[in-house]
Amino acid sequence: MTFKPAEWPRKLRSQEWYGGNSRDTIYHRGWLKNQGHPHDLFDGRPIIGILNTWAELTPCNGHHVKELVEKVKAGVWEAGGFPVEVPVFSASENTFRPSAMMFRNLAALAVEETIRGQPIDGCVLMVGCDKTTPSLIMGAASVDLPSIVVTGGPMLNGYYKGERVGSGTHLWKFSEMVKAGEMTQEEFLEAEASMSRSTGTCNTMGTASTMASMAEALGMALSGNAAIPAVDSRRRVMAQLSGRRIVQMVKDDLKPSDIMTKQAFENAVRTNGAIGGSTNAVVHLLAMAGRTGVDFTLDDFDRCGRDIETIVNLMPSGEYLMEEFFYAGGLPVVLKRLGEGGKLHKDALTVSGQTIWDEVKDVQNHNEDVIRPVGKGLTQQGGIAVLRGNLAPKGAVLKPSAASKHLLTHKGRAVVFEDIDDYKAKINDEALDIDETCVMVLKNCGPKGYPGMAEVGNMGLPPKVLKKGITDMVRISDARMSGTAYGTVILHTSPEAAAGGPLAVVQNGDMIEVDVPNRRLHLDISDAELARRLEAWKPTHEQPASGYAWLHNAHVEGADTGADLSFLKGCRGNAVGKDSH
Repeated sequence: MTFKPAEWPRKLRSQEWYGGNSRDTIYHRGWLKNQGHPHDLFDGRPIIGILNTWAELTPCNGHHVKELVEKVKAGVWEAGGFPVEVPVFSASENTFRPSAMMFRNLAALAVEETIRGQPIDGCVLMVGCDKTTPSLIMGAASVDLPSIVVTGGPMLNGYYKGERVGSGTHLWKFSEMVKAGEMTQEEFLEAEASMSRSTGTCNTMGTASTMASMAEALGMALSGNAAIPAVDSRRRVMAQLSGRRIVQMVKDDLKPSDIMTKQAFENAVRTNGAIGGSTNAVVHLLAMAGRTGVDFTLDDFDRCGRDIETIVNLMPSGEYLMEEFFYAGGLPVVLKRLGEGGKLHKDALTVSGQTIWDEVKDVQNHNEDVIRPVGKGLTQQGGIAVLRGNLAPKGAVLKPSAASKHLLTHKGRAVVFEDIDDYKAKINDEALDIDETCVMVLKNCGPKGYPGMAEVGNMGLPPKVLKKGITDMVRISDARMSGTAYGTVILHTSPEAAAGGPLAVVQNGDMIEVDVPNRRLHLDISDAELARRLEAWKPTHEQPASGYAWLHNAHVEGADTGADLSFLKGCRGNAVGKDSH
């Protein structure tokens, strides 16, 4: 892609606040000087907003992000910019209830208005946890000022009794082992201490690591950013280099709309397949594309990702963790492999001002067991499988690299849970009529139903099945699942149950057919019977009466288009508003 840098010097938007000697500019400038800023900092140089999602209740964005901000500031100063740190909404996957996903759009809205309403010329997006990366990119795309992503980086490997412990992945694994009688509760508590042994995001290819990889594959972060461990000194170097780079991006007027093109999104989809990335990438990439106006749909995931081999051998699909991925060469090696195989738009632009191919063409792979050669991947068809049928007219998704091969074609009897509370009340009951051939169906856990589309789709199996040594069953819901989770789990079923989708009328005993190779998800009842049930259906989920919950419920769209709020679609630009005085 050809990009022509803007002329420099020129008047930047921040000068609407700080340039000149009118009463209003003196008002704006004078107040900011109370922090000890010299007068010459207001001379028209780029003012860089460092949007910081650090919060003590967002463990992925812990204290190390504070340190990274200081490195970004150093880089901005070195390049002749004026850095200002701005705290923004931080939606932690670990702590927010009912779901962090419910607040992703609120965070994006807050970020958008924070940028647009203040004297900011360019942005450094300080992110980490699952929702902070997409929400800040969404907000920045809606304003379209030069922006660069700096992620906090993954935590170090965990170990328990000599075994690698992946954050999240082993939580699900050990929990099932306790229910199966294979691990004591005391051992589970002992293992807890090894799951998060340093600051940082998930050390598996969970959603945080996936979205860091998506930011890099989209071209919104400097090459190599995704995998550097949080506590590695090179993470701090990356932050400082990003601070330097954003100043030049402002001078060049290199914006998200120049970078986040259709080609960039296709690169991201193929990258997600190669790394065995999270299903959550689907709703986040769709939402980002919705903010940029790029024509990008759920079908593009299957079109672009279906023939992509999963070559990154990381949990939950494989055996290693993010530390090894970084030491092997990280995402640049994966992008190079895609380019060599004709699966990368090589001329896609990045925040560096270079093409993505120029960034990766000379990198080397230092461990071919971690990043495998083409032909020796974990699965020949990775990516995200998009299933359709009378049970999911607008689509459902499954991650083949994390599923059991023998269940990718399956027909079974439905065991229905009307909502998450119904599931919790029944799943441990020995009298529950279920065996490993059944299909577990969970309703009312989508964007409206939960509310907020919680990560409950990877329902734990009933103890009586686990005690047989069974570790996987087909599970279907309108929910999400953690990127650290695994199993034959069909997610994001659209339309969701709370919106009157066919999932809402599945009954115990119905037969369900799953045919992943042919992308089919079918409820074995007649069209007439399905129509009769849908006609008689009435919503059962809670309808919020006020507050943000009401706003979300009234305006959230389906998972098939990214679960964004309808009135936030598209780019609203960065025009400077009227003065406040």
